[in-house]
Amino acid sequence: MISKETIDLIIDTARIEEVVGDYVTLKKKTGAYILGLCPFHNEKSPSFTVTPSRGIYKCFGCGKAGNSIDFMMELEKYSYPETLRYLAKKYNIEITEEVQSDEQIAEKNERESIFAVTAFAQKYFTENLLQHEEGKAIGLSYFKERGFRDDIVEKFQLGYSLEKRNAFTEAALEAGFKLEFLVKAGLSILPEKEQGNEHIENKAFDRFSGRVLFPIHNTSGRVIAFGGRTLRSDKKVAKYINSPETEIYHKSNVLYGAFFAKRSIVEKDTCYLVEGYTDVTSMVQAGIDNVVASSGTSLTIEQIRLIRRYTKNITILYDGDNAGIKASFRGIDLVLEEGMNVKVLLFPDGDDPDSYSKKVSSEELKSFLATKAVDFITFKTGLLVNETQNNPIKKAELIRNIVETIALIPDPIYRSVYVKECSTIMAMNEQVLLSELNKIRRQNSKKETGTEQNFQTEELLVEQFEKIEISDDSEFQERDIIRLLIQYGNDVFTLSYLDDNKKTVSNEVKVAEYICHELTDDKIELENAVYNIILNEFVSGVEKEDIPYIPHFTKHSNAEVQKVVIDIIALPYSLAKWEEKKKIVVPKEISSIADDVKKSVLSLKLKRIHKMSSENQKKLQDVNDDQQLIELLEHEMKLQKIKMEFAAKYGTAAIIK
Repeated sequence: MISKETIDLIIDTARIEEVVGDYVTLKKKTGAYILGLCPFHNEKSPSFTVTPSRGIYKCFGCGKAGNSIDFMMELEKYSYPETLRYLAKKYNIEITEEVQSDEQIAEKNERESIFAVTAFAQKYFTENLLQHEEGKAIGLSYFKERGFRDDIVEKFQLGYSLEKRNAFTEAALEAGFKLEFLVKAGLSILPEKEQGNEHIENKAFDRFSGRVLFPIHNTSGRVIAFGGRTLRSDKKVAKYINSPETEIYHKSNVLYGAFFAKRSIVEKDTCYLVEGYTDVTSMVQAGIDNVVASSGTSLTIEQIRLIRRYTKNITILYDGDNAGIKASFRGIDLVLEEGMNVKVLLFPDGDDPDSYSKKVSSEELKSFLATKAVDFITFKTGLLVNETQNNPIKKAELIRNIVETIALIPDPIYRSVYVKECSTIMAMNEQVLLSELNKIRRQNSKKETGTEQNFQTEELLVEQFEKIEISDDSEFQERDIIRLLIQYGNDVFTLSYLDDNKKTVSNEVKVAEYICHELTDDKIELENAVYNIILNEFVSGVEKEDIPYIPHFTKHSNAEVQKVVIDIIALPYSLAKWEEKKKIVVPKEISSIADDVKKSVLSLKLKRIHKMSSENQKKLQDVNDDQQLIELLEHEMKLQKIKMEFAAKYGTAAIIK
């Protein structure tokens, strides 16, 4: 177990903007907030807010919120201990690892066990490559022949799986790993017919034997899978094989090299997308480090959104024949549909990023990438225009194809610019293109929303409005009480009242003291269970003269308490921009805290009285006993009198909240 002192040190050291900044491009906003695109849901405009001063994040789009620990657990699906260890490593905080028994290892959950297996495998394969005679003679020689430097081999943790049929499986079993998890990690294969065999471990064999290996990392740097290339010339053997889908590896969500590239992508505000492992490693060796690969799979929405965490600009690098490039047009459409800016670059005949980067100098490669990348319209027309020679039908089809792609772009200004460009390139009337564009967008909208639209008439809305009654629910009032406690619990205001001699007396009192005494004296508990936990902690703090501050709750062990508090303190706007840009001084709530606190407490009490009155009136409708009727009527008169006194003193606003 990690000690509480170490956990506290990790939480206090982990800066929310740095932890989130490893995954999200954050842009400074006026005031105390930093904005970025939410990594938890798809959005075009940033609603993901980080508040460094309070160590929290909050998305006003999907509602996700928390601190650094919550962010890593939600995004990477880490366990709590795993998150602590990740952050400890990030901030060089030493954790003494406890020695685990075989039973404890066996009790690790499946996900963590697979992570442990893949981490062991990476070290094992890399040691084979660099230290084993076979690995050096075959695997390392291959990488050297391909021109890979030692630092690239080390950076990408390249490896080699021995030719022996079950070398890795034997080594992993000897190290204490269970065959169950070797198979679930996709590293060992067990023939189905052998699954009931008592000597089952002797029947398992390695998936990657005799191959050089490219470990695949998630965005936090953990190895989750492998890509293996055969060095045999046998055409019956697949050139590349990858790990199968596992609990920790879903290929459609992963980009090879993303862990190594993410900082550079943010800094350079663009990402180069290539196809294979060696394309990435060769370009990084040539000085282009903002590059990732789809690893041979068709580009997916999830991969595009992964890139969009870091930049909106993507350049797709193509090699191969026209047929392969045409098949990949769908990828361009997906990128545009996600609101990203896409350029395309085609390498000279016979070259790919790997080979071309070795032919030219680093500066020549950078110049080539900068000058030869073109927008998707120029790319498509340049590739397909030759097929339309002297054929107006094919030319019309090409124009329609391009307009259909433009229609996918969500930003109207970008659409307009591309329509104008298409008009110029294809010598086509711009108004005709706009007309066709709008037609396509209407058709797309119809497909998405269906043919029938459900609209409520004005009469129906009025009818519904007339049915609205004042609710007995006190959620609004209870939340306001908790908000004041959280934000101003330790702040002091002057409380004035009349003593027994009718003289005005003034005392300094803390917000938490006033609220807690007012509610406990009237034996009021909050109906919302989470709010009530927070209130009771303030009551306890008042009694002990140790009123909790915000960090106590943003690091709370109760996830619901933590979420409520972060929702309360995370605001979607900053008043500072009004004062700075508009020269308008916005009154701060603290300046009127005394009135706000009193009104909030009285509003809650009034809500409770309203509820009591509603319950009393229901009893009046069913009462048959005269004596009980009189008692209920007297009780109702008292309640109405209190309600009127509150309304007279603080206005009627509280009644209808």
